[in-house]
Amino acid sequence: MLRTTTGGGEALEATEATEAAAEESASVEVTPATVGGAGESASVDVTPSTDGGDGTGTTDHAGRPSSTVWRKAALTAALTALLLGGSGFFYAAHQLRTTPSARNHALTDTATTDRVGGDVAEGLARVFSYTPATTDAAERSARTVLAGRAARQYADLLAQVRAKLAAQRITLSTQAVRTGVIELDGDSARLLVFLDQTSRRDEGAATSAAAQLTVTAKYQSDRWLIVDIKAR
Repeated sequence: MLRTTTGGGEALEATEATEAAAEESASVEVTPATVGGAGESASVDVTPSTDGGDGTGTTDHAGRPSSTVWRKAALTAALTALLLGGSGFFYAAHQLRTTPSARNHALTDTATTDRVGGDVAEGLARVFSYTPATTDAAERSARTVLAGRAARQYADLLAQVRAKLAAQRITLSTQAVRTGVIELDGDSARLLVFLDQTSRRDEGAATSAAAQLTVTAKYQSDRWLIVDIKAR
């Protein structure tokens, strides 16, 4: 709180300097602490008057700076701190409003986050689980859960492995064991998905493997469709 007065300013008390104080010259350095993290310190040299005392109130009987000088220095430091602090606050608020994190609703919109995670996990399990006799069914499922680049990737993959699946009688089962939404912005989402895949060749023993994917999904036709898949 700053208190102000009217009627011509402050009344200063005049003092009569002694003979010893008139002959003595003292230099006092006042260094205010660094304010507001500005990384700078201000140095103020106050030299008491040596003219035997002129009634200005800048020194006391001992030749020390009067309380008026100290109050002015403290007031300047306080105002500097307020200005720097206010500027820092408004800058931080501007950064928060304009950075991409302000548009990421992955942590705030829990309903949508759960929905996109469930749709993506279900879709990956459907298209990456097949037997030699069910590749056509897997391909039909892909049309309902994949779109864009992911759909083209899957079509190329299935064309390459279809013949091997029939010849080697390979069965593949996939389950999404963990799904995390990294970013959610409107109708677009990016997820990190951990898969547990089990494959079996003919009557041989089952082999398990883990896979980690970065998945991009878009909300279309009342569900989240997988539009891009990248192995990590």
